[in-house]
Amino acid sequence: MRLLSMSGHFLLTPIPESSPDLLPKDIKLAVLGAGRVGKSAMIVRFLTKRFIGDYEPNTGKLYSRLVSVEGDQLSLQIQDTPGGVQIQDSLPQVVDSLSKCVQWAEGFLLVYSITDYDSYLSIRPLYQHIRKVHPDSKAPVIIVGNKGDLLHARQVQTQDGIQLANELGSLFLEISTSENYEDVCDVFQHLCKEVSKLHSLSGERRRASIIPRPRSPNMQDLKRRFKQALSPKVKAPSALG
Repeated sequence: MRLLSMSGHFLLTPIPESSPDLLPKDIKLAVLGAGRVGKSAMIVRFLTKRFIGDYEPNTGKLYSRLVSVEGDQLSLQIQDTPGGVQIQDSLPQVVDSLSKCVQWAEGFLLVYSITDYDSYLSIRPLYQHIRKVHPDSKAPVIIVGNKGDLLHARQVQTQDGIQLANELGSLFLEISTSENYEDVCDVFQHLCKEVSKLHSLSGERRRASIIPRPRSPNMQDLKRRFKQALSPKVKAPSALG
C-alpha cells in the first residue's frame, strides 16, 4: 500500500436503529463506488482475510462485526452499496436511498478500479454528495484505487488519484485487494481510527458544554461557622474617657 497524499434501481438493506446492546464504541462506515470495482471483495477481505473474486450483483448488505483496532474493541458496521449509481442521472428514490446511507455513516471509503476510468470519474460526484449531506461534518473520507495488481490493464494513473485527493482534501491509497490483505486492513483500520477521533472530540465538546457541578461544602468550615453562631457574643467594655 502506498500512502500517497493527504490531501439502475436499488434499495439499500434497511439499516437497524442503534441498539442498547451495542458496545459504546460503535463505528459506522459506508463503502461507495461504481460497479465491479471490488467494494464487496474489500469488505469481505478485511473481515475474513479471504479473497473472493466474483460476487452476485450487490443489493446493499450491512456487515456487523466486533473488531480490535490498536487494542480497542469496536462494534463495526459496514454498509456495502450497489454500484452503477450516477448521482446526476439517478431517479429521486435512488438518490434518496443513497442519501440515507450517507446520513447514517460516519466515515467513507470511495473506491474505484485503476482498470476503469469511468469508475474514477464517479468519485468526485460521490464525494460532493457526502459533503452535501454532511455540510458541517468532518466525516473522514478515503479514496481508494483498487486492483493495483492489474498494471497491464491500468487506465487510471497513480498521479490521477493523487491529484483528485489533493483537490478534495482527502487521503488516497492505491491497493490490491486480491494480493495484499495487510493493505486492505490498513485502509479500514485507518478509517476506524479517524472516526474514533471524531467521537473523542465530540465527547470533549459535550463535557465542556456541561455546567460545572457545584462544589461540595467543606464540612469542617460548616462546623466552625455553626459553633460561632451558637457561642455567646461578648462585647469588650467600652473605654471611658
